[in-house]
Amino acid sequence: MPEVISAIEAVDVRFPTSLNLDGSDAMNPEPDYSAAYVTIRTSAGEEGYGLAFTVGRGNDVQVAAVRALVPLVAGMPVDDALADLGGFSRRLTGDSQLRWLGPDKGAIHMAAAAIVNAVWDLRARREGKPVWRLLAELPPADLVDLIDFRYLEEALTRDEALSILRAAEPGRAGRQAELLASGYPAYTTTPGWLGYSPEKLATLASAAVDEGFTQIKLKVGADLDDDIRRLRLAREVVGPDVRIAIDANQVWGVGQAIAWLRPLAEFDPYWIEEPTSPDDVLGHAAIRRAVAPIKVATGEHTHNAVMFKQLLQAEAIDILQLDASRVAGVTENIAILLLAAKFGVPVCPHAGGVGLCEMVQHLAMFDFVAVSGTRRDRVIEYVDHLHEHFVDPARVERGRYLAPDRPGLGARLHPESIARFRYPDGPAWRAEAPVVA
Repeated sequence: MPEVISAIEAVDVRFPTSLNLDGSDAMNPEPDYSAAYVTIRTSAGEEGYGLAFTVGRGNDVQVAAVRALVPLVAGMPVDDALADLGGFSRRLTGDSQLRWLGPDKGAIHMAAAAIVNAVWDLRARREGKPVWRLLAELPPADLVDLIDFRYLEEALTRDEALSILRAAEPGRAGRQAELLASGYPAYTTTPGWLGYSPEKLATLASAAVDEGFTQIKLKVGADLDDDIRRLRLAREVVGPDVRIAIDANQVWGVGQAIAWLRPLAEFDPYWIEEPTSPDDVLGHAAIRRAVAPIKVATGEHTHNAVMFKQLLQAEAIDILQLDASRVAGVTENIAILLLAAKFGVPVCPHAGGVGLCEMVQHLAMFDFVAVSGTRRDRVIEYVDHLHEHFVDPARVERGRYLAPDRPGLGARLHPESIARFRYPDGPAWRAEAPVVA
């Protein structure tokens, strides 16, 4: 009997980060970082791990979306799934009835991401490689075969994608050695949560510089006068040479964004992230034209590769911020990385959430080794929260991600953490005053 996918388990795991306002911003003032946590099991006893990130209420909806997709792949031969991960992804995103709930967006698409990422994790574990290295060592033709070009081909053809990958192929080994030796640049959002006091902001910003970070990020958008005070304070603390990015988390309209950013320009913000609705491609383009030289960055809520295509075609963004679990996982993110390379736009992944640092680092590192071939003006977000709950936590030293060296995608949680923070029956949620471990 062939080995088959015998079970896909989805668990509602929530961490009460709202107690200390970790993760707080203008749109999400009291988030509880959460995961629809997925384990794929095979009949031979192998496992793969993935997750979809949410911020508390609604994580049960995300778990239900994962469970709705399970019948599409349960019982599938494992070798068939791993041999055609592009087809596996399309099997999850292309179901004629479930597709109606998207298509290619929202909870059902994120559910596909959790499962797709878990299968990539399974394949990497089977091959004994971290996912970034697994991807970086695949032949260009195999990588291109993963991509569905149906809605992309007027911006990126199969031949163009193949040319990008083949052009990067001669330097792969050297860049892989460079990555292992010196890591990948990071920036930190840890000082900048909106709910933090000025004293906490200053202390954490100073510590970030001491730790080697050359860029920090501050949340903005709730109160203009407060934003001015916080940016002035941050600039005084970090000095003129450290980049300060700012993030509005979609809270403004287009005109409001342009007006709000004028007085903030004094403090030399490097980029403004999510200045308006993530769906408003032309709005981002208008903001970009109006606020230059402040760069415009977005992507953590961009639903799919088609929307990224439009943002790039409209010259609406300076920085592309892909996310490990918003689109349909590793497979769709390969297409997005190739789109960014075609248009010459730097990729600075979003990682402000539980498990996102662990997963998205693999995509950025693959991009450096096998796609764009550069780390220039590229940084991965780092948030110093909840890594202790992961078996293979992200490692950052002197402001740089160290390349993962253990097999998989990094999304596996410790069983003790799952048991404690499982919602609503875990001990952390049964207690009257839950405390984050």
